[in-house]
Formats: sequence, structure tokens, C-alpha cells
Amino acid sequence: MGIKKHRLIFALAAVLVLPRLAAAAEFEGRAYELPANGGHPHDVAVSADGTVWYTAQLSGRLGRLDPATGKIDLIPLGPGSAPHGVVIGPDGAPWVTDADAILRVDPRSREIKRWPLPQSRSGANLNTAVFDKRGRIWFTGQSGIYGRLDPASGAMQLWDAPRGVGPYGITATPNGDIYYASLAGNYLGHIDPETGAARVIEPPDKNQGARRVWSDSKGSVWISEWNTGALARYDAVTNSWRTWKLPGAEPHAYAVYVDDEDMVWVSDWSANAILRFDPATEKFRVFPNERPGAGVRQLNGRPGEVWVPASGADRITVYVRK
Repeated sequence: MGIKKHRLIFALAAVLVLPRLAAAAEFEGRAYELPANGGHPHDVAVSADGTVWYTAQLSGRLGRLDPATGKIDLIPLGPGSAPHGVVIGPDGAPWVTDADAILRVDPRSREIKRWPLPQSRSGANLNTAVFDKRGRIWFTGQSGIYGRLDPASGAMQLWDAPRGVGPYGITATPNGDIYYASLAGNYLGHIDPETGAARVIEPPDKNQGARRVWSDSKGSVWISEWNTGALARYDAVTNSWRTWKLPGAEPHAYAVYVDDEDMVWVSDWSANAILRFDPATEKFRVFPNERPGAGVRQLNGRPGEVWVPASGADRITVYVRK
């Protein structure tokens, strides 16, 4: 099922070079202001060629940002759309977790292909997705499901998550393991990619509010703990955990991302800041958001770049390693 034609809305982003921070002078920040009718960026994904895709959740659009020119294309995703996550697939296209469907947007033609969930699973509130080594896309639904779609055959399978509602962030490790975080369920889930069975892994704090999850290059899994304001790492080899509390008063960790140097980036909503954590020194470095209430819900990047969508500020910032 596909939507063949689109009305593209073009805009030009205001590009601001942010002052370098004393605490992180090796990075330069550039901010892109988004148009009002295509703002509220929820998630962001970066193609190999540097093209930036983001979900404009409130307007039901997918945004395409050309960092070189600041040009923004807004692609309507159809009636009732409320896109949450976006990832780049093995085919180089952006794939979107929408309200009750998985979407593929052709990066050239803008053609949209849609795989809807069964009607019996409507209201799944799809959240985040990741591809496995066989080219299948795995996704979470906060209503209490997780699923798998094989784009080649169109076969979709859904499973009820342990403890019901809560599946949120999801990641794949270099060796092919699939993990997801359950915000309401307070656990890390490990999915068998062949059977689809999920195993509950208990973090040290039972009420931590595991929100987002990302793997490092060694296969260790990092989670952001919303309720406790901590960053946690699960080592599958030793079946052990380490936890680090974010600095400051009453932190709330939301987004987490591991860059190409295995540095861990996390957003703190209470401090309105992005933090970079060095696992070797166990030290945090702080990048304050310029505007209040930035609302950074997700982080992503490519070598040398970390992209930061600020849903509350209608802007996307990139930190470039100098």
C-alpha cells in the first residue's frame, strides 16, 4: 500500500554558528531553525551522504534537511500521521514509525510505502525502530507490543511485551542482538531475533524508567534512566551493570546515543542540557541548550557529528568534532 504523490513544502533554515563551550572546545555547534509548520522535531536520522531526516510529529510530516544549504523539504505522510521515530535502512532510505504503521520514504522520488499494523492492534503508539543483520526492521509500541517486519516479503509479526505497556527505545548490537527499553515496565528487554521471544533483564534500580537504549562498539548496552536520572550500562558478557548518576539537581535522562569513539551522549531535561560521558574517565562534559525547554527526546549522528533535535525549540543542532 503506497502513497504515490506528495505536496512538498520547501523552506530555508536559519543557520546559526553557536559559540564554542569552554567545557567542550573541541566541538563546534551549528543550529538550524525549523519552519513553524514543520517543527517539533522528535527523532532524527543521518544518511551516509550527510542528509538529515527528522520526524515533524505535530504536523504529520517527515523533514529533510540539507546541512550544506539549510534547505528543508517537508513531506506529508498522510491523514492521521503522527511520526515518532526515523532510522536509515540498509537501502539508504528513511524508515518511519508512525502511529500504527511502518513507512518507507524514497529519498529521491519521495514515494511512501506503508505497512499498517493489523486493525486488532490499532492504538499501538509505535515508538522506535532498528534493522537487524538480515534487513528486517524491529520496532516498539508503547501500548505493550514489539514487532518485526520483513520488507522483502511484507510479513509482519507482533508480540506482547512482558509487563505490558512501556516498550520505548530499541537498538541492535554489532553481533546482531536486539535490545529494547521499557519505560513503564522498568526493564531492559533482550529479543531473540529468530523466535521473537523477549527476556527481561533487571537493572539495579527497579523503578529506573529505562527510556532509550544504544549499543557501543563492544556490544555493551547503554540506557537512559528517566526516573532516576542516571546512565546505565549492561555488559552481556559478564551479565553485569554499572550506573552513573547525571550531575546536577534532580536530573531526568531522556535520549542516549553512543558515537563512533564510544563516547556516550545523553540529554538531561532538568538541566536543559546535552552531556557527553567518557566511560574511561567516568566524567561528564556539559553542553547547555541555548533556549529553555529544548526538549531533546533523541540523539543520533555519524562519525564526527552528533545531531540534536530540540522538539521544544523547533531547531536541530549539530555538534561537529573539530
